[in-house]
Amino acid sequence: MTAAPIGDPVSNAPVVAYEALEAVFEDIRSHALYDHELHGCLNCGICTATCPSAHYYDYSPREIVQLLWTENLEGIYEAMQEKIWACAQCYTCAARCPFDNSPGGLVMIMREVAIKHSMPSAKEALRPFSRVLLKVISTGNQLAPNMITRDAFPDWGPNVTKVEAPLDVLRKAIPVPTMHTTDTAWEVNLKTSVELYTIWEETGVLQQLESIDENLFDVICDVMDEKRDQYAEWQEEQKEAEADA
Repeated sequence: MTAAPIGDPVSNAPVVAYEALEAVFEDIRSHALYDHELHGCLNCGICTATCPSAHYYDYSPREIVQLLWTENLEGIYEAMQEKIWACAQCYTCAARCPFDNSPGGLVMIMREVAIKHSMPSAKEALRPFSRVLLKVISTGNQLAPNMITRDAFPDWGPNVTKVEAPLDVLRKAIPVPTMHTTDTAWEVNLKTSVELYTIWEETGVLQQLESIDENLFDVICDVMDEKRDQYAEWQEEQKEAEADA
C-alpha cells in the first residue's frame, strides 16, 4: 500500500510522497561517514550555543542532530530546503560536542544528498558559485587571491571589499608560490586536467552537476572534450617523435 503524501495544509508547496522522504533519509544514513558523525545526543545545546551561524540565521546544529537521531523524515526534508545551507562549516560544534557528534559533518552529508536529489535549495545555494565550480572541476585548482575583487564577484555582497588589499605584498610576506596570482594558480598540466575530468566523470560528480546546473555542465564538457582532443594530439606527436628517433 502506497503511503499518503506529506504536505503542509497551509502552504502552497507541493506535497512530498513518504517514499521520497524515505529515499532521502536512506541516502543520508547509508553515507560512509554517517556513523562516524552521529553517536547520540544529550540535547545539551552546547553546539548551538557556540555556533556562529545560529546567531544570525534560523539554524541550529542541535536540531540537525535531533532530526537525524530521531529519524524525523519530514523534519529532515524540511531542514534540507534551507537550514542546512546556513552552516559555515567551521566545525565548532564538533569540537564542543560531549558525544563527539559532528553536526557540521552531518550537514555536509545532507548537502550531498540534496544535490543528488536535485533539490531546488541546492540549485539556489550553488548558483553564486558557478564560476568557482567551473574553475575547480575543469582544472582542479581553486581561486587565486587576486581574483577575489568586488568587480569579479558582485553577487558576493559588499563584504568582498574587505579582501581588496595589496595581495601581492601579503603573499610575498607569507609565501604560497602557487597561489600568488592567476598566472601561477591557473597553470595546470594537460594530462592532469584530463585525469581530473575522468575522476569527476567516473565518480558521478558531473552527473550530479548536470542535475543542478545544466548550463555549467555543458560548458565543462566542452572545455574538457577540447582538452582530451589536445592531449590525444600530443600523445600522437610523442609517438611520431619516438618513431623518427
